[in-house]
Amino acid sequence: MPVRQAKAGTPGSPSSGEPFYLAVGTLRRPHGVHGDLLMEVHTAFPERIQPGAQVFLGEAYSPITLERVRPHNDGLLVGFKHVDTPEAAGKLRNILVSVPAKDRPALAEGEYYHHQLVGLRVETDTGTSLGLLAEIMVTGANDVYVVTDEAGHELLLPAIEPVILSVDLAAGILKVHLLPGLLESQENE
Repeated sequence: MPVRQAKAGTPGSPSSGEPFYLAVGTLRRPHGVHGDLLMEVHTAFPERIQPGAQVFLGEAYSPITLERVRPHNDGLLVGFKHVDTPEAAGKLRNILVSVPAKDRPALAEGEYYHHQLVGLRVETDTGTSLGLLAEIMVTGANDVYVVTDEAGHELLLPAIEPVILSVDLAAGILKVHLLPGLLESQENE
């Protein structure tokens, strides 16, 4: 069951009526003399970061328009309207760049964004409650779901087809099948 990562960290929940934003990158350092910045990319869809697009900066989600975007090493070089000097760009260092969640691209059937899964109740195929999906660790082979029960104990579940059975976003439930030895091996650690 593929999952696309949309944001680093925990997304939190918006208050009723409040827009919900997803981080797509972090501005790192100024580049050149025209106010461009190197942006570390946090989205699986960097191709959607285009000149003319409105993005939102920092925790206040201040709107700003992208003027220039081009690939650079593992990130992007971005330039914003009205940011045209290295000094002005330097003031934006280490600020998150976000987009409204409503603008996120649709995924194929059976694919989910991380923020859609974190917080779901996790139940086994026999109906046993395991806790809440607290975190998703991205690894080289497959993601690992960190499930935390009421006592704070963690259970690590590999996000592979034999383990992850179904996702019901409307009901808020992630159904899983515990492979033999999975629960016991973690209790002994």
